Amino acid sequence: MKGNIVVGQSGGPTAVINSSLAGVVSYARKIGVEKIYGMHHGIEGFLKDDLVDMGEYIRNDEDIELLKRTPSAFLGSCRYKLPKIEGNEEVYDKIFEILEKHNIEVLFYIGGNDSMDTVKMLSDYAAMKGKKQRFMGVPKTIDNDLPITDHCPGYASAAKYIATSMKEVIRDNESFGVEKPTILICEIMGRHAGWLTAAAALSRGEDCSGPDMIYVPERTFDMDDFLARVKKLAAEKHSVVIAVSEGIKVADGRFVCELGGGADYVDAFGHKQLSGCAVTLANKVAAETGLKTRAIEFSTLQRAATHIASLTDINEAFACGYLAAQAADEGRTGEMIVIDVKNRDPYQVGYSIHDIHDIADVERPLPAEWITEDGTDINDGYVKYALPLIQGELQPIFVNGTPHHMVLKENRG
Repeated sequence: MKGNIVVGQSGGPTAVINSSLAGVVSYARKIGVEKIYGMHHGIEGFLKDDLVDMGEYIRNDEDIELLKRTPSAFLGSCRYKLPKIEGNEEVYDKIFEILEKHNIEVLFYIGGNDSMDTVKMLSDYAAMKGKKQRFMGVPKTIDNDLPITDHCPGYASAAKYIATSMKEVIRDNESFGVEKPTILICEIMGRHAGWLTAAAALSRGEDCSGPDMIYVPERTFDMDDFLARVKKLAAEKHSVVIAVSEGIKVADGRFVCELGGGADYVDAFGHKQLSGCAVTLANKVAAETGLKTRAIEFSTLQRAATHIASLTDINEAFACGYLAAQAADEGRTGEMIVIDVKNRDPYQVGYSIHDIHDIADVERPLPAEWITEDGTDINDGYVKYALPLIQGELQPIFVNGTPHHMVLKENRG
């Protein structure tokens, strides 16, 4: 690469999205790229010419290590959806004007489904107009629903947090309920795909029986069957813990959270903000049984917990950023790095590059064969898939008793 580069972060942050940023920056520094820019709040900030000089923050390997230990999106994220090219060429012209203004040769975008659509449209527009700039996608999503790649950076760390937290709340719930059980319902992110909620199954082991039931969006939720199963469990156990995806739906297509009045807010991508599924179910159980209930939402904690991130995930996120920069240096464009698992036991991983057109705006659901026949649990097929991904830890750098993070300067000029 002879020109400068710019890298952006988009969509929901993860515990390792900054490791991918560190990977891009590391390769660019290695080959002597003069200016490494960051988009302040993704493509939305880029359209405002709001750029960060990464050279002010990354000066040595110690800075890279701190960035890898920093949660959320260091550069700031966004949920801005580029309009379709036809009829909106002025938006794309503006992007390319800014690219040329800063002599930017390659744009890297770290994100999920909608972010890869941005990479696709920008690379298509460049090809259509004969532009020299190139565009590379770096995968990121705790939802783990990008196609082609075996798994997505960010997912394993969220899964590790979910499994850990599930063990902890199960232990807590078991402390009570000698005469009558407490029904604990844990709400986990997952709009259309149950990858995150499935991670509750990773809590099972010799020291933990795991959740009693797991409900994912890939199966229609039956309220009457759910209540009958809860009543049966309550008659047999002194503690009942259930994991549910925020996006589970009843037969008429409504989200369960909507039954309790939630899901009113709609974001820029047309996605309803889902919240309140666990509360809705807990209230329903309490009304039907008179038992004590408790609802927990893991919410953003599951994507921000860098202190318990998977080392495997951190290393793979870094590799995806590094290899995307290397591919761009070789002249490639309109592609995304994908993770190829060669073997799960012992775990062996590799990487390849795939055309962005096969990836953008395509969602991969949790495989049906990993969901039990009655739709209330996850089987060992998933556990064998996911267990290697959550291995290892990276010790935080503690200052005054809490993990130290890299943050943008408030006044950047």
